[in-house]
Amino acid sequence: MATSSSSSSSEAVTERRGIPGAQFVEDVQTYLTQTGFDVNSALAFLQERLQQYKLVEMKLQAQQRELQAKIPDIEKCLDVVATLQAKKGTGEALITDFEVSEGIYSRASIEDTDSVCLWLGANVMLEYSCEEATALLRRNLDNAKASLEVLLADLQFLRDQVTITQVTIARVYNWDVHQRRLRQASPSAKDS
Repeated sequence: MATSSSSSSSEAVTERRGIPGAQFVEDVQTYLTQTGFDVNSALAFLQERLQQYKLVEMKLQAQQRELQAKIPDIEKCLDVVATLQAKKGTGEALITDFEVSEGIYSRASIEDTDSVCLWLGANVMLEYSCEEATALLRRNLDNAKASLEVLLADLQFLRDQVTITQVTIARVYNWDVHQRRLRQASPSAKDS
């Protein structure tokens, strides 16, 4: 019976995009026997795994913050290109303020234009037609939203693994305390 429960918990151990799954320990004695760990080694292994999960979680959260900041910027760029396209052909200039550098703004009058310049990163800017810019920005927006969804699923999986590992640590620790109490009670029971 113990082997069936340990095999079912082994089946639950999975991996998601390089993040190893945590094993829920149903029976601590069987777990220690199968892994060959003593209690202290098992606790050290589990604590190390927990720290690894926490490190990965911090990295994923940083990526999440970057994506959540990037999506509104892309949407804002799409709005600007749409505004430029809407003003095109009206003969009316678009008056706007733009940021030259941090905290320094300038006013510009934009006449009819067929192209826009987009920052691609690494100090690279390219000129695109408004249609090409819209297509590129929409593609970037879709990719960013899809990446955010995957990242959120990864974070949820990681949080589940952290919880399972914390519960396992508590179970191993409590099992060890229980075993020590049994060993302490055994000699005193023989003395009486």
